[in-house]
Amino acid sequence: MFDPITLKLTVDPFIMSALKEDITSEDVTTNSVMSENVTGQVDLICKQDGVICGLQVFARAFELLDEKTKVAFYVSDGDQVKNGQKLGTVTGDIRVLLVGERTGLNYLQRMSGIASYTRSIAELLEGSGVKLLDTRKTTPNNRIFEKYAVRVGGGNNHRYNLTDGVLLKDNHIGAAGSVARAVEMAKEYAPFVRKIEVEVENLSMVKEAVQAGVDIIMLDNMDYDTMKEAVQLIDRKAEIEISGNVTRENISQLVDLGVDYISSGALTHSAPIMDISLKNLHRI
Repeated sequence: MFDPITLKLTVDPFIMSALKEDITSEDVTTNSVMSENVTGQVDLICKQDGVICGLQVFARAFELLDEKTKVAFYVSDGDQVKNGQKLGTVTGDIRVLLVGERTGLNYLQRMSGIASYTRSIAELLEGSGVKLLDTRKTTPNNRIFEKYAVRVGGGNNHRYNLTDGVLLKDNHIGAAGSVARAVEMAKEYAPFVRKIEVEVENLSMVKEAVQAGVDIIMLDNMDYDTMKEAVQLIDRKAEIEISGNVTRENISQLVDLGVDYISSGALTHSAPIMDISLKNLHRI
């Protein structure tokens, strides 16, 4: 769950923006059939198996429209849910239920899809000691929701944004002139509390990164044999991350390399949504 301060300062404005995107002036359809406040209730129904995530965000889509709206859940974020399962109910002004429906479901379906996909990959790493990481390959203005969903699914967050740490990628190295020079410049500029990670693409770069004394070395898009040799060259002088086209289909092949982290952009950019609906709206 998001703490109250984060919810108010960061999460609520994004949800309100999404609501405004869906309603520029009025909901013409709802206002056509509901001209006054009538209390109603609707069921939240899961339509496929998966990991539920985003219930608090779903509820806020209605509460921000009307604080009197009551949302009751029978499950919690992180629970495994089944096709046909009733997850909760939303009670309030029927106009609010209709107006907030799509925005609330969009968040819930997307976040649950990410949590479900992440869980399916995290389970493949159980007992290995390797941490599964996400990336910054997130939907603009939805990063806080998508990275939260990764955690609920059993993954871990890499940098939240560019302020969190130094990650010298190929173009940073190109701009600096070499791995050694890029690391030297980062150590001079960045606060000492920031770890320095370097992305490397070949064994020559691995050696240079080790000699430069970086904290983390990311092996990017290397084949298995090259990664195995790279791990031996690093020899625990730095933590090791594997990245580049990592998916549920190939991650099991990487577990025995002896690395610390495996990052996958697919957790957020390729997870399918989970099918969830609001059904059985009725007056009460």
